[in-house]
Amino acid sequence: MLIALAATGCRSSKTAATENRAPEPPLAVTDVVQDHVWDFRDATTWILGDFSPARLLDQPHSAWYPVEFANYIPDQAIMDELKKTDISDYSITIVLGTWCPDSRREVPRFMKIADLWGFPEDKIRFIGVDINKIAPLADYPALGIERVPTFIFYKKNSEVGRIIEVPVTSLEQDTRDILRRK
Repeated sequence: MLIALAATGCRSSKTAATENRAPEPPLAVTDVVQDHVWDFRDATTWILGDFSPARLLDQPHSAWYPVEFANYIPDQAIMDELKKTDISDYSITIVLGTWCPDSRREVPRFMKIADLWGFPEDKIRFIGVDINKIAPLADYPALGIERVPTFIFYKKNSEVGRIIEVPVTSLEQDTRDILRRK
């Protein structure tokens, strides 16, 4: 099973050019929550298909989501720019694997940005995928997902950009750059 995780492409050798946190040891596939070790390779821990972000606050996801959300500190100057953006025509789809360390790191950070930015949570669609990056949804194959997490930005229901797996610079800067392209 560990070989399957390595071959899925969740993690890459790419790293963000800037990190707004102190370096941490490599993320484990397991987390300890209240004396229970959660193995995220176990399919019973995965969230599949469309889901509410509130599910990320339930075990076993409560081991990683709130901590990463609380600890991330976005660049304030870029956040100020994002706050000036008219977001009325935008929506975002986030495709993630709860088994994937990159998803468990980047999704809470993105949601912290969205929260501080004032981006409405009801304009963000969450799709959970399995280790093969498949979701049980009829419209899912059209998204062409190869790596997770993938953040897809739409303006008036037309795709305007993606952040795939890890940001080029930072989540907030890549988001701002996508929105500037319009």
